[in-house]
Amino acid sequence: MPLPKRWNKKRSPPPGFDAVEPILEALEHELRDKIKETNEKKRKTESMWPVHQIGWQKSRYIYDMFYTYGRISREVYDYCIKQKLVDAALIAKWKKPGYERLCSTYVINPTNYKFGTTSICRVPMKDRNTEQKQAQDPTTGCLGCASGKGAGPRNIFGSKYGQYLAAVQIAREDRIQKLEEKRKLEEEVAKAKNGSGDGDDDDDETTDDDSDTDDEKDDDDDEDDYGPAPVAGIWAGSNKLQQQSEKMIAGNDNKDDNGDEETDDDDDDDSDEEGPALPPPSKKLKT
Repeated sequence: MPLPKRWNKKRSPPPGFDAVEPILEALEHELRDKIKETNEKKRKTESMWPVHQIGWQKSRYIYDMFYTYGRISREVYDYCIKQKLVDAALIAKWKKPGYERLCSTYVINPTNYKFGTTSICRVPMKDRNTEQKQAQDPTTGCLGCASGKGAGPRNIFGSKYGQYLAAVQIAREDRIQKLEEKRKLEEEVAKAKNGSGDGDDDDDETTDDDSDTDDEKDDDDDEDDYGPAPVAGIWAGSNKLQQQSEKMIAGNDNKDDNGDEETDDDDDDDSDEEGPALPPPSKKLKT
């Protein structure tokens, strides 16, 4: 389903918009599905959480694609602003110190809260008492969007709507590129073995076949998490991809000096940089 006509009725999208259009369409479909869901057993304000959170994720995606990673042009960014695909006021706040992870402009408006204050989600975790650690903003469902180390969780909503989709997309593209390079290298090695393997025994051929099948199974597992049409859709569907995208957000490289991937011990050292990380997502059951 294409984007709504009101988004592109004035002029056609600029070149390069197709790089972000699939993500925007997926978020638009997700928003429509959440609006159609029933509100039974939900608080009145809780039913509106997906609307705020998906809007935040959409704006954050375009913001990161332009300012953080430089994957889209100024024309595409301005087009998204003018067509109101993203929240321009929220993006303007992200450019200011102390508001880099702001969940909504509503939570910083003193007129919306008693005694002229702001929301609880703007209070850093280190300044909260034990009862306030799990407190959420009643309007947006934000767990904590204050800036600074230990000020709040990496995922401010504690759900898939708090993931940084730009980092997830780039991490997935890098992984797909590495898988393609690995397959090309394996094909070259296989051709070299076939050319010089005239004197090999049948037993060696059987062992090679077994190893090839094992490699194919590993590749299939990677495709489930990083493939062009992943099971999780546009969100991170594996703990490995989620950790890789979080490292990209933190500005850390996912490789050590030798070019190898970091171990789980290294991941544990950085897991609490901005508060508690999300629990590992459930894996797909293979039939």
